[in-house]
Amino acid sequence: MKILVTGGAGFIGSHIVDGLIAAGHTAVAIDDLSSGFRENLPADVPLHVVDIRDADAVAKVFELERPDRVCHQAAQMSVSRSVREPVFDAETNIVGLLNVCEAARSHGVDRITFASSGGALYGDVTEPADEDHAQLPIAPYGITKKAGEDYLRFYALQYGLTTVALRYSNVYGPRQNPHGEAGVVAIFAKNLLAEQPITVNGDGKYVRDYVHVSDVAAANVAALVGSQTGGDLSEGFSAFNVGTAVGKDVNELAESVIQGVKATRPGLSPPAPTHGPARDGDLRSSIISPAKGKTGLGWEPRVAFDDGIRGTVEWFAENA
Repeated sequence: MKILVTGGAGFIGSHIVDGLIAAGHTAVAIDDLSSGFRENLPADVPLHVVDIRDADAVAKVFELERPDRVCHQAAQMSVSRSVREPVFDAETNIVGLLNVCEAARSHGVDRITFASSGGALYGDVTEPADEDHAQLPIAPYGITKKAGEDYLRFYALQYGLTTVALRYSNVYGPRQNPHGEAGVVAIFAKNLLAEQPITVNGDGKYVRDYVHVSDVAAANVAALVGSQTGGDLSEGFSAFNVGTAVGKDVNELAESVIQGVKATRPGLSPPAPTHGPARDGDLRSSIISPAKGKTGLGWEPRVAFDDGIRGTVEWFAENA
């Protein structure tokens, strides 16, 4: 089966490409390379450098490649940028999605998976939220993710596509961009390996559900083509959380990265974290339940937090 992955040269998308190839499928990537890198992809994977806001360019890729299914990862992914630039956020996350959906239905695609968000949809939750939890997005980023799911539901009802929204918690792992604002694990690892200070916002008691990128990739492969442990998607729209139900605050995260650096580079002396001002609008707690994915997709998270952090630190140490 040929799968087209939008955002395929990015952090999450490139891991999905690897997972699809490992499962015996053919992968093709679209990416505008604004945050992705060609070297994230195997050399033999075709990469089309296209902005998903350009409907004609997207349609040309579909005409050329004729994919069977689509994995839509390309997005404007910064909550704070969505607040500063809501029009750009909507152009990318809504119009871009619609361009992909229109090209998909016009070229015989039968299934689309979509990178949605747990935290941005559910708001502050102190116990693991399931997929029926109220959706109360407050930032444009979350609003566009909710709208994206609504559009996928429309395409399922109107055109018979199978559409799947995967609501990610906080994703981390190798290849994450350490220069943006979203990749806190990457930022901490990069700085501490260079023996540079890290800054924890506010009191650091902001709880998040950290899920390893390999588990996110496995969830996408399961939703696209099935998994070895079962799970079967009927026609229509489905939504699944992709998280761990385990909450860690930023202070705990910082300590785990410090320990990972000490284990990876025993001669280094990573500095203790400093605390800066709290960021406006940060959720105090965001945790999601992956239980539905086990029955609906045959998927569950497998990478333990400390193991995943250490492996991520090792990757940054080797690829600095």
